[in-house]
Amino acid sequence: MVIYIAMEFEIRFSGHENIRSNHQKTIEITKESHLTPSGDCIIGVNASASCADLPPLLKKKLQNPNSKVIFSIKVDKHEFNVEGRGHENLTLTHLEDIVIRKSDFVCPRTLAVKCDKSSDLIPREMILLLQNPKTHGTFTIIID
Repeated sequence: MVIYIAMEFEIRFSGHENIRSNHQKTIEITKESHLTPSGDCIIGVNASASCADLPPLLKKKLQNPNSKVIFSIKVDKHEFNVEGRGHENLTLTHLEDIVIRKSDFVCPRTLAVKCDKSSDLIPREMILLLQNPKTHGTFTIIID
């Protein structure tokens, strides 16, 4: 008998005046507090966790290519959901960043691959809110 337990992990983050969110392949949050306009996939800074900070059981589930992952990004009354997959080659060791990708590319910053959305699809109302450093959001990882 196999029992599957769903997991949920929430990461808090802040906005920044340089958030553009117009990248067509990725979404990123970072523990860094500084952001240049060239970081066009970044939607949040001062994140409460990076790939390296994730619980071991969550990492193990993310390293299963059969795992379906849902990401819920909430800012004020807005919510944006992304679906992705785990990958057996995820190392989840980056100390600052979390990146979810539409592609199969894997590096220490990659949290999930084959995602169905990228930062350019996030509603502009959310991005306008995130361009205020006083705005806070949550990035929730839900995995079956």
